[in-house]
Amino acid sequence: MEIHELQEFLSNEFPQSSVRIEALGELGATVRQRIDQSHLRPGGTVSGPVLMTVADVAMYVALLNRIGIVPLAVTTNLTINFLRKPSAQRDIIGVCELIKVGRSQAVGEVALYSEGNDEMVAHVICTYAIPRPDLGSISS
Repeated sequence: MEIHELQEFLSNEFPQSSVRIEALGELGATVRQRIDQSHLRPGGTVSGPVLMTVADVAMYVALLNRIGIVPLAVTTNLTINFLRKPSAQRDIIGVCELIKVGRSQAVGEVALYSEGNDEMVAHVICTYAIPRPDLGSISS
């Protein structure tokens, strides 16, 4: 899949998101969130919800690149360890590596960095549920 195809899907389905795709690999993806004043919390650091969003988007992009555009793939678990204070003056970079992609579930690991720094600001493990097309819709 091409970066522009996935970026167009994200822009259409999640217009509130400003996370941008930087790179795609067979089992991973790299994304970027430009940081501005709206992303900061008191104390001048990037807020936790921003970091979680970058990680979640990185995982979603990596997974969709692997399985195709399956809009209803959803996060079922996201565990984040905040390691150090991210820079308020640098973009946040999310690097996702898929650990396992099965028929109904995928697990990935995301490393978050302040641009230009090799030390992680947060480490994330994320699990996604993948809808099974053979189940069809359930009606009551």
